[in-house]
Amino acid sequence: MSSETAAEAAAPTTGVAANGTQPVGAARRRGPFREGERVQLTDERGRMNTISLESGGAFHTHRGFLNHDEIIGKADGSVVVNNVGQQYQTLRPLLSDFVLSMPRGAAVVYPKDAGQIVTMADIFPGARVVEAGVGSGALSISLLRAVGDNGYLHSFERREEFADIARGNVETIFGGPHPAWKISLGDFQEEVVRSEAPGSVDRVVLDMLAPWECLDAVATVLAPGGVWINYVATVTQLSRTAEAIRADGRFTEPDAWESMVRGWHLEGLAVRPDHRMVAHTGFLLVTRRLADGVTGISVKRRPSKTGFNEEDVNAWTPGAVGERLVSDKKLRRAARDAIAGTNVKDEPEITN
Repeated sequence: MSSETAAEAAAPTTGVAANGTQPVGAARRRGPFREGERVQLTDERGRMNTISLESGGAFHTHRGFLNHDEIIGKADGSVVVNNVGQQYQTLRPLLSDFVLSMPRGAAVVYPKDAGQIVTMADIFPGARVVEAGVGSGALSISLLRAVGDNGYLHSFERREEFADIARGNVETIFGGPHPAWKISLGDFQEEVVRSEAPGSVDRVVLDMLAPWECLDAVATVLAPGGVWINYVATVTQLSRTAEAIRADGRFTEPDAWESMVRGWHLEGLAVRPDHRMVAHTGFLLVTRRLADGVTGISVKRRPSKTGFNEEDVNAWTPGAVGERLVSDKKLRRAARDAIAGTNVKDEPEITN
């Protein structure tokens, strides 16, 4: 038997690492429902509600109430009945469900975009990643799952309130602080060059209004061949970022795209597209760092306008793109809700 075959035969098959521990967050996804957990309830008409379980608590609707104690201790996927006979299917929310229902202070990166960021930026286990624009922590959760316990994710956020909300949401879904995560307050382009050695970062993920302002910082910390991916909301941001990357010369020709997800109605022979879809949420733009001293190959194209005037610049301000200011009161409430989700006792780790 070869050494590789022997290693595969000896590998654990119960989701336990070779050192006898479960990956961070695995215990939170297994076992019976526990007090403090989020549970997704689906009624007989397909309507869904997400609740946090409290001993002695109850979920009320116009069709009776359901005691939380009827759910606590039940297996994931159980069906429970309220006081008037209404049935509810109970399931742990998936990551995509959690992201859309978790406490937030800023708009979240939708699951369809987070999935493409992880794949198209090639976020691999053990990667060293930096991100800016943490918001409510939705993308941070996907990145942490991708890099794993032995990876490294350094997140930068300007606003302390957003950082608190993101920290609470991350600790809720992983059951505590993630060993691979570090979050810092401040401007990305100033802080990242202080905290990360030149050429030490494998991937850079930016979700901000003006990523072109970070060209020098990204070029400094990103390793040759490393991937830089940007998430922007408007065509103006997309164009200006692409032109800045081309003019810089230290990166490959940028690629850009958007994704749209359309569900389908499935009922017997009535198979058709849904009337609603998740359409434009943002653009993704990706490029790679060239080796030092190398000039990128310019793609030949027809001449076009590449300059930006004041009117163009003002088109991507928060107010111009429809971003609403979040009140301090709402941010404090979201932070409290996010932190409250961390108070769940996990099942003991499996060691055999």
